Amino acid sequence: MKIIMRYFLLTAILFSSLTVPKSYSQEKKSGQISISGAFALYPMVIRWADEYKKINPDVRFDISAGGAGKGISDALNGMVEIGMVSREIYPEEIKKGAFPIAVTKDAVVAVVSESNPLLNDILTKGLKKDAANNIWITGRYTSWAQAFGVKSASPIHIYTRSDACGAAEMWAKFFDKKQEDLLGVGVFGDPGLAQAVKKDPLGIGYNNIGYAYDASTRQQIKGLKVVPIDLNNNGKIDNDENFYGSMNDLINAIASGKYPSPPSRDLFFVMKGSPKNNKVLTDFIRWVLTDGQKFVNEAGYISLPKERMETEQKKLQ
Repeated sequence: MKIIMRYFLLTAILFSSLTVPKSYSQEKKSGQISISGAFALYPMVIRWADEYKKINPDVRFDISAGGAGKGISDALNGMVEIGMVSREIYPEEIKKGAFPIAVTKDAVVAVVSESNPLLNDILTKGLKKDAANNIWITGRYTSWAQAFGVKSASPIHIYTRSDACGAAEMWAKFFDKKQEDLLGVGVFGDPGLAQAVKKDPLGIGYNNIGYAYDASTRQQIKGLKVVPIDLNNNGKIDNDENFYGSMNDLINAIASGKYPSPPSRDLFFVMKGSPKNNKVLTDFIRWVLTDGQKFVNEAGYISLPKERMETEQKKLQ
């Protein structure tokens, strides 16, 4: 009888251990997450989605780029679960229910064509902030001679973004202005603006670093050249201002604060209200803020400080 009782007791213990439900963090997730918005964040989110699906293959993603303005509009109108936004969230958007979570950081840089006849002088002298202001804001500088102090009668062809986007907003914020204050021929999207400048030897524009550098080679995109900013305004790029040679050099400069903010900035996921009732969405965002951060530098972005990441995670509780 004792042997039989021990058998049933052992069986009961074994059965109960097998049927204890797994913790929420261990469960495989399933469902769909729709995301739209900033071109700046798009490559990073594609990478995050691919990596997340390796551990949760039953989660489907629908991701599209269309500018930060579209991202936040889609989120607030319930068209997507996540809006990708590459600028600060406005108070009026918060009032409408915008729930932002910072997920990474990058920057906007000035670019010219690699075939620019004055390229050597441009890279040696750099772009002064006042000169950039007189190119994109006041319109006073219409030639390369005025903008860079070089001997040239060639006009400057100015390009900007036609879509509501974080890149334009942050480039304008560099001059304490807004996107609508920027002058230039409007081009849709980061890829479009990069292509327009690449094809125009006299063109100047701006791009998110993910579209000025190749994430695989870590070098500048063939056909484009990033214009260094003359931070101390002395008419030349000094050694401590020369950190544009590779994506890694620029990432380190942004992380250390050498590259100014703006035009460096935080990038956000924006939801309409707290996502805490959507388990798969919450799990994905929590993963992005933890395990997903190991892919950030590799993809050409910059991790937020540890304290900031912890603050963002607390928003999900």
